[in-house]
Amino acid sequence: MTATNNDEANETPIEEPLKDLEENEKAALEEYTANLEARLKQKYEIRNQNLNCSRPPENYFSKLDSGLKKNTTFVKKLKSFSASQLDVLLKDFATLNLTKYISEVAAAIAEAKLKMSDIPAAITLCSVLHRTYADFSSNFFENWQKILTFKATDKITNSSKLRVDIRFYAELVAVGIFMNKTGLPLLGNVLTVLINMDKEEHNNIPILLSFCKHCGDDYAGLMPRKIREASEKHNIPVPRNTFLPAEKQTAVRTLLKDYFLSLTKHLLAERAQLQALHAANQRTLHTRGELSQERKEQLEQHQTTYDKLLVNAQNFAEVLGEDLGEAGEPPTLSLTVIETQGSVTIGGNEDITMQAGTDPWQDEDSRTFYTCLPDLKVFMPNYQMKETVKSKTETVTEEMLDEDLKEDELSDNEDPSVVQEVETEEIQPPNVSNKHGLDTFLNELPNCINRELIDNAAVDFILNLNTKNNRKKLSRVLFSVARTRLDLLPFYSRFAAILYPVLPEVCVDLCQMLKQDFKYHVRKKDQINIESKIKVVRFIGELVKFNLYSKMEALYCLKVLLHDFKHHHIEMACNLLETCGRYLYCNPDTHQRTMIYLQQMMRKKTVSALDSRYVTQIENAFYYVCPPETPVQPKEEEPPLHQFIRKILHEDLQKSNEEKILRLMRKLNWDDPEVSAIAIQHLAGGWRVRASARRALARLTAELAIWQEVVAPAVVDTILEEIRVTMEDPHPRYNQRRIATVRYLGELYNYKLLDSRDVFTVLYSFITFGVTNDHSSVSVLDPSDNVFRIRLVCALLETCGAYFNSGSSKKRLDYFLTFFQNYYWFKFSDPIWTKDYQFPIYVKYIYQECLTTLRPKLTLFTSWQQCKDAIDELRQTLYPELGEEEYDNEDQGDDSVNDGLDTIMETDDETDNPQLPDESSDEEPITENNVNDENEMQDEMAIEPRRPATKHVEDVEFESAFEKMVTENIAERQRENRPQQRDIAVPMTCRQTTKKTYEQLLQGKEGVEFVLMVRKGTKPQYKSFSAPPELASNLQQQALADKQEMERVKRLTLNISERQEEEEYSAESGGGSGGIGNPNRGQHVRQKYQHPKGAPDADLIFGPKKFK
Repeated sequence: MTATNNDEANETPIEEPLKDLEENEKAALEEYTANLEARLKQKYEIRNQNLNCSRPPENYFSKLDSGLKKNTTFVKKLKSFSASQLDVLLKDFATLNLTKYISEVAAAIAEAKLKMSDIPAAITLCSVLHRTYADFSSNFFENWQKILTFKATDKITNSSKLRVDIRFYAELVAVGIFMNKTGLPLLGNVLTVLINMDKEEHNNIPILLSFCKHCGDDYAGLMPRKIREASEKHNIPVPRNTFLPAEKQTAVRTLLKDYFLSLTKHLLAERAQLQALHAANQRTLHTRGELSQERKEQLEQHQTTYDKLLVNAQNFAEVLGEDLGEAGEPPTLSLTVIETQGSVTIGGNEDITMQAGTDPWQDEDSRTFYTCLPDLKVFMPNYQMKETVKSKTETVTEEMLDEDLKEDELSDNEDPSVVQEVETEEIQPPNVSNKHGLDTFLNELPNCINRELIDNAAVDFILNLNTKNNRKKLSRVLFSVARTRLDLLPFYSRFAAILYPVLPEVCVDLCQMLKQDFKYHVRKKDQINIESKIKVVRFIGELVKFNLYSKMEALYCLKVLLHDFKHHHIEMACNLLETCGRYLYCNPDTHQRTMIYLQQMMRKKTVSALDSRYVTQIENAFYYVCPPETPVQPKEEEPPLHQFIRKILHEDLQKSNEEKILRLMRKLNWDDPEVSAIAIQHLAGGWRVRASARRALARLTAELAIWQEVVAPAVVDTILEEIRVTMEDPHPRYNQRRIATVRYLGELYNYKLLDSRDVFTVLYSFITFGVTNDHSSVSVLDPSDNVFRIRLVCALLETCGAYFNSGSSKKRLDYFLTFFQNYYWFKFSDPIWTKDYQFPIYVKYIYQECLTTLRPKLTLFTSWQQCKDAIDELRQTLYPELGEEEYDNEDQGDDSVNDGLDTIMETDDETDNPQLPDESSDEEPITENNVNDENEMQDEMAIEPRRPATKHVEDVEFESAFEKMVTENIAERQRENRPQQRDIAVPMTCRQTTKKTYEQLLQGKEGVEFVLMVRKGTKPQYKSFSAPPELASNLQQQALADKQEMERVKRLTLNISERQEEEEYSAESGGGSGGIGNPNRGQHVRQKYQHPKGAPDADLIFGPKKFK
């Protein structure tokens, strides 16, 4: 029982709305039926009265007024009949005798311009006339025959009057004024002609629709679909008008349905044509990015025609009770272009997919800057909205812009954008304080370089300086911003955008001046004033982002620049895209056109032979507007210890906390290979730190190397490898990194972490690695137009070159400067440099400044030939003293030292040859003294003199004697004739053929077997022969003598090494840390490791040597 109650409860809420709906339907049906019955009853009564009327006798008319004046007035009133005049006309009718004027009365009523609402009153008046005058109906019908008789080829001039006339005539027939036999043929002929003449255009739908609505139930038995369905559902009969037989109603209904079928076909055809036009416009948009005004108007016209036809067809179907079916469905098209992807080939086979962006702003700050503007109306309580400036709201089309550009064609000597003078209508009394305030405001305007300052400036102007003259001056000042102050353009644009709601003329004048200036530069087509051109297009782009400059006009500017895409137009187009290209690309209204123009720009770049600078600008602008989609790669989580090392070295390190960070670095676990590798990697990353902290990082590395010996060589090796790798890949993206790395290497040399030979090796590698010294042979590693290595050399010399000012380092630097000048003039004299493409002037200044700073008295070479002559002279001076027969490498000529003496050289301060600098750099002075942090700033600002320590008299005498001995030995060795090589290994092939057999061994033949090598042609040949024993013994004695001489030299060398080590140990143990000590370190002095057992005994290890 409970379940049944629940089901009933659930069904009740659903059944109640259905019951209410059925009740409403039934009530509407009953109301419609009642009204129809009343109307039919009224028509029936009027029809019976008209058909069975009893007219008054003839003597009745004799009592009425038959005067001309009143009757003529009555006829005139009928010509302008309306429902409100019915009572007056009936009153006049009762007093007038219209027997003689009945034809005029009938003509006046037939020609009257009635409204639909006047027809019931007109039927009443005509019924009264028909019942009174017997000739009225015949005369009236004759007038209707004139009006409603026309051919199918005739054109309907006044369809509105014909629509009213047909209904009026149909009502006259329905109420019995005209007999069916007389009136129906004319009505049927009218409907047939209207339908047959309009089965293609369907212009007569309003006429037929009006007839069906008002007379359809009488003549065609039409009934609204809802009423018919409700009548069938509720079994309630609907009364019908029976004055017309059913077969005739069926004929009329068939005629109307035929017309409806032709209407549906026409509607489908219009729909297909509209879809085709939409598709054609979409293709045009996708290919050209824009639609002509003619095509837009054509599309709007077709859309309007289709909408009108669809509404009429729906109403006609509703009246007939038919269904439109497929023709009733509206086309699923809109004027918005469907977003599609495009692709652009950047170079080679690389395709960039172009998709519409969602957000034109790079970050939230940019969005706030361009969209959140202060409302100046709150500062103006009495402000009233002025009429919107027309130029801001007018719809701009391509044709209008083309016409403007043609009309505003400027001559070559015409000035750009002449600003109209200030009107003198509102000249105010001279106000010195106001003028002074305006001048002060305009002078301070360029200093408004942030959002707060420019907003306050706008408020200040609107409150204190808002006059017509001041607004004109302000527009000119905004337009006349300095061409080098591109940073002010966003703020000036925001200033104009803030003022626009209350002072629109400022922005309008500014936009007009920029437009005229742009046209001027485009028409001039000169190759000067590029900064002014860039300023104009960037100003336009900023105004576009504030919606002050029309997006259509901005795209038109881009189109004009792309039309003549060369030279300055390339830079102007790229700057315009970099400013507002992303905004236009992400805007739905301009996305499609922007994408088309981007594709056009990239195609022009591909097919044109442009300079590399222009190619880079074009690609940068394209990637800024349409950045390529890169897959998001998961970021590897860096260990906390690695983050700590990177933070303290690259972010926190500065001069004040250097000691603290040194203690932290010493606390690291240097025994762990991973931690040690990461620390060395960050210590070697001089390009990762700020320029101000680079010297602090070098000093920290030097102090850390005292405690961890692995640091110094590992850091230096990493930097040298970094320099070598970037030289093998000379891409411009590494330039800043290379400069920072080279400067950091110089700082490490200043703190004694590497030798001068390493610095000179790097310097020589810059001017020799991959260098051909031949203009006809272009090197990939050092292209002709790449002069960046000159900057690297100058950067390294500026950092540490001041310390090569004495001793061997000075002479080595002098040698290098000769080769460096040779490299510079080799680059400078390359044929690639022309008048249009000149050698970079800044490189020339850097080169001259570097050399004059290092050697103020040095005379610089002025040509490449002078450099070649100087190098040849240097070779003739150095090579004979070195005893070299052939010189292979120019860059290492001053580094070549006799291999036999290299192991016994003094590595402190001496040189072997006055003309050949030693490779040692220990004589170089200290850059960091044992001073506190208060004096370190002075050490960084001024370079300390690097003077060698004072030597004892005994040391000086020993050095001079030793130098004399070495010089004599070198000269003696040079005079000796080198023995020719005698012992040549016998080839394996000859050894196999010279083996003796057993019989030859038994014979015991005297002599020594020799192999003679002769050359016949290009291949060596070997012949065996037996030489006398005396020859063999002489050769053996000579070989033994050579071996004894080698043993003697080896013994002398070992004895000298042992003596040197003993002297060093005794000096260190006796002198302690006095004297020069270890000048390579700062305040931390590290003692040299001393073996507890002294130097090893060579005789004990290798055994005593015996000499004969």
